[in-house]
Amino acid sequence: MKNLLIALALGICSYSQAQLSSSQEVSKDLVEKREVLKREITDNYLKIKEDLLQSDSKGAISHAIEFKNSIDLFKFKKLTLDQMSTATKTRTELIELASQLAETTNINDQRIFFESLSVKFWEIAEKLKADHVALHQQICPMTGVTWVSDSKEIKNPYYPKNMLTCGKVKATIQ
Repeated sequence: MKNLLIALALGICSYSQAQLSSSQEVSKDLVEKREVLKREITDNYLKIKEDLLQSDSKGAISHAIEFKNSIDLFKFKKLTLDQMSTATKTRTELIELASQLAETTNINDQRIFFESLSVKFWEIAEKLKADHVALHQQICPMTGVTWVSDSKEIKNPYYPKNMLTCGKVKATIQ
């Protein structure tokens, strides 16, 4: 009986150690996948901005769809219940705005949706930002519109022909 108890105890310890090792591996894998997803979200947002700078309506549609798909897969971590509720609501709004942007070929309408998308993106950018990039919230003081860039250099996606360099850095997330 004593040998049986010892064998059972050793078996439980071995199982617990195997579970711990397994969960550590899964966690590392999940962390890497999460970082890839954050990179996709950030990159797709920045690609939409670049498309609008180039007045590329088709590119903006394509990248808005990719942005929507990648942010839809993103799961928030380490938030309080209130923070989770706010972040989830903002993500839903971002998905809707990206969908609306993707549903129109009119570049000026796309810029209007991008204005709201940029405000909402900045609200949770700290949670979505990939490790490889610093983000800068920029503002055009003449119009009050904001956007997010990975460069401090001002390139206004709303008025690329008339006011390309109108703007300044309002805030930065490292």
